[in-house]
Amino acid sequence: MTRPPDADEQVFHRHRNLLFSVAYRILGSAADAEDAVQDAWIRWSSADRAQVADPKAYLARIVSNLAVQRLRSARQQRETYVGPWLPEPVLTDGDAADAVTDAESVSMAMLVVLETLSPLERAVFVLREVFDFSHAEIAAAVERSEAAVRQTAHRAREHVRRQRPRFTADRSQQRGVTERFLAAATGGDLNTLLELLSPDVTLWTDGGGKVRQALRPIRGAETVAGWFAAIGTVTYQGVQPHDMRAVLVEINGAPALVFSGVGRVVATVCFDLDADGRITTIHTVANPDKLHAVADGTTHHLATR
Repeated sequence: MTRPPDADEQVFHRHRNLLFSVAYRILGSAADAEDAVQDAWIRWSSADRAQVADPKAYLARIVSNLAVQRLRSARQQRETYVGPWLPEPVLTDGDAADAVTDAESVSMAMLVVLETLSPLERAVFVLREVFDFSHAEIAAAVERSEAAVRQTAHRAREHVRRQRPRFTADRSQQRGVTERFLAAATGGDLNTLLELLSPDVTLWTDGGGKVRQALRPIRGAETVAGWFAAIGTVTYQGVQPHDMRAVLVEINGAPALVFSGVGRVVATVCFDLDADGRITTIHTVANPDKLHAVADGTTHHLATR
């Protein structure tokens, strides 16, 4: 007879989605976020329950601290990364898109902006602006004074405000543009691609030195359109054009594309739009090490509550 999970395990499971959501936003990596959550479970398993008044706050504090430690270590590796470093994409279930704040906070564009913060600034920003933790709770999580946390929160908030996308398209508009882009790219329709792209569109590609991708951002509608119009005519990562498949999915809270062939995912493509509904930025992740979360089909609930 299977023994039901004990109360401590039930408490941890109840907050597991929240812990992953916090860790993923701090780290930008699903694999590292999962490791941080597992480490939090180990800490939780050995904790003195008599000293835990609020399990949710306690667990959030643990996973935040662990995520910051991991991010500091990861930053050293990212400094020698080949080409642009982009966050690891994850499939989401639509709940994050139910609230604009949730969807924006986990978008590829926002995670790219968060990469420009220090690990401490990033953790403070995520906990304060996304999860609405108090300054006192954050101070305990990052082991700083409350006054220092307030200063860090202000500095991080102003930095993100300057860097963040200026316009957030509604979901139906995003989906419509993504569907048209998919049809145009797979059909080699250069004219439609040019209509969809802003004149100063920027394409960021992340191959991590594992697969052939642009090592610098590609700018300008004609160049970017030509890049995607060739999808149906060239062999990519050993996948012949007739074997390449593209589907529309939800990634990081917004409609996006997954390209796959011969039994493996080869790339994800995410878009940012301007107020006119034109694509201003494209983030393409093709590093195989960053596609496991999408390839295994795991859907993540990344809402903030």
